[in-house]
Amino acid sequence: MTAVNIISGIVLVIASVAIVLAVLFTDTHNSGLNSAIGGSQDSFFGRNGGNTREAKINKATTVITIVFFVVAVVVNIVTKIVANLG
Repeated sequence: MTAVNIISGIVLVIASVAIVLAVLFTDTHNSGLNSAIGGSQDSFFGRNGGNTREAKINKATTVITIVFFVVAVVVNIVTKIVANLG
């Protein structure tokens, strides 16, 4: 096992735990059937402003998920290239 595999494995584990924590901290607004039929009373800008806690958690979740998938794809490609060379 190479150092790249170990480091990438650690990054993947940290990213996956961070994704789980970010999703658990995400606030869900379950308004029931009322929001599905008539919409909710919250405005888009008031609820999803860039400085709210929910918006920051959503951005962090997006960034962590992108990092996770990029690292997973790169590790897969590097592993296949190394396997073909050796």
